[in-house]
Amino acid sequence: MDSLVTAEWLANDVGACDLRIVDASHHLADAARNARSEHEAAHIPGALFMNLGELVDPAATCDNTLPSAELFASRMEALGIGTGSRIVVYDDSAIKTAARAWYMLKMFGAQNVAVLDGGLASWKAEGRPLASGIETQRARHFTVWQDSRRLRDKRAVLENITTKAEQLIDARPAARFAGSSPEPRPGLAAGHIPGAINLPYTQLFDANSRYLGKSAIRAAFEGAGVDLARPVIVSCGSGLTACVLAFALQLIGKEDVALYDGSWAEWGADASMPKVSSVPA
Repeated sequence: MDSLVTAEWLANDVGACDLRIVDASHHLADAARNARSEHEAAHIPGALFMNLGELVDPAATCDNTLPSAELFASRMEALGIGTGSRIVVYDDSAIKTAARAWYMLKMFGAQNVAVLDGGLASWKAEGRPLASGIETQRARHFTVWQDSRRLRDKRAVLENITTKAEQLIDARPAARFAGSSPEPRPGLAAGHIPGAINLPYTQLFDANSRYLGKSAIRAAFEGAGVDLARPVIVSCGSGLTACVLAFALQLIGKEDVALYDGSWAEWGADASMPKVSSVPA
């Protein structure tokens, strides 16, 4: 299974015993949308609701912090997603949260994970059937595992400012990266981490919210100043849209990519961390 699949491909495989379709829709608070309610009203037949809003570390101080491997595995087992399942994730979110689900699944040990290109909108655009309510599957075993190579913490990112061992790419909009637009979360400084490169995640999609082709993805990263031969850390506001960058990089064969999960929600809240901003101090 390719890591990016079409609605036509998915429609042909719906009902396969080893396939799990997962609705990974999640919305920021200012979107005023309820992902669970929308899923219950209309979803791809057979789709399970992942509930990304609850797949977090309950003790963390930052939004959207990754859960423990044990918590993640427990949730997958309850959904009926097993270690050997083929998994297709999709979303109906402006912030493309299927990529976050893909990143989590891969980091926590799932081997065969794909994203539905264009999300629920592509399924609807082709006039394909929808279901309502909540789908269930019998519980399956999901092996507890975490690939720590895929993560960076605040200390590692701070050290990287000096070492420059990895390139840091920030997926936030250009104005927020520059510090000329305020952060949506209260209490955060404006600007970006010193040395970071800005590539807004929205630049990786076409007008139909489908991922660009491989050559266009390469051009987008290289045009932003990324050296694709060197390792990368991805970041954003709170670790969600950074995963879009990671997924796009995987599409062009780049695997040496790590996520700074705390992202600006953690960095911008810490007055001791260095920052670059176009806004006068």
